Amino acid sequence: MPRGDLFPEIGPFETGYLPLTDGHTMYWEQVGNPNGKPVLFLHGGPGAGAGPVHRRFFDPSFWRVIIFDQRGAGRSQPLGGLEANTTQHLVQDIETLRQFLGVERMLLFGGSWGSTLALAYAQAHPERVIGAVLRGIFLGRPAEVDWFLHGLQRVFPDIHAAFTGFLPAEERGDLLGNYFRRLIDPDPQIHTPAARSWSIYEGSCSTLMPSFEAVSAFAQDRSAVGLARIEAHYFMHDLFLPPGGLLAHVDAMQHIPGEIVQGRYDMICPAQSAFDLAAAWTMARLTIVPDAGHSALEPGVRTALIAALERCRHLA
Repeated sequence: MPRGDLFPEIGPFETGYLPLTDGHTMYWEQVGNPNGKPVLFLHGGPGAGAGPVHRRFFDPSFWRVIIFDQRGAGRSQPLGGLEANTTQHLVQDIETLRQFLGVERMLLFGGSWGSTLALAYAQAHPERVIGAVLRGIFLGRPAEVDWFLHGLQRVFPDIHAAFTGFLPAEERGDLLGNYFRRLIDPDPQIHTPAARSWSIYEGSCSTLMPSFEAVSAFAQDRSAVGLARIEAHYFMHDLFLPPGGLLAHVDAMQHIPGEIVQGRYDMICPAQSAFDLAAAWTMARLTIVPDAGHSALEPGVRTALIAALERCRHLA
């Protein structure tokens, strides 16, 4: 039966902390059916962390849902840690978690940066992936980062003015570099306001219509520090992606079935990237949600994501 809304709130049946390399520790949890089909949730950002609402996309009677906070994000430690924090480390962390939990193969589910990481993992370990449900596609290309930092001014001039206005006038010529300098400053009086400004900017542009709840969630100091610091770190290093980017390596995952869900008016990750990915990935189905922005919680997006998950039940 088609379902249009999230599943009821649910707690995990197992949680833990898994030691990683270079002083990092990963928070992880499992939700739903312990004997169900494994699905791995990949949060956005990078650095945003996962939350209780993300458990609710999945039918708990069918799926064994694995959720974790990536290096430096959410409940993983150290918060905002940049040491040995690259896409390659995150891909290996997924392998570490998969092996620890005894999972042979799994469905990937991720949006925004979560879609980027899902693609990177699927290209590195295609034999471990039965399929992927991806939303708000971000391929990490320079033009996409430039759009986030500068192009959004065309649609949100007031919000962009507040974002740039946080910096002194003489520093606005290098938004990324000067934000990053503040975000890595050890003094909370310097890095916390910068993180809050960065995160409010992102939250304010993430929904089709203004959402106080979305902005408030992004503005929380703890989540803002993880998101802004790690996001800027990855932007400074071209997302640590391989030469040619993710599209150049799609052949490694051509046999994997995919579902791509994209809000037509997604301003954080414009629809061109979803279109480009669908054109390159022949096993993927593209669904454009006509009345939605970037957030996974917008009604049309969450309905499309749940429908996509239903279509993936048969994958093995």
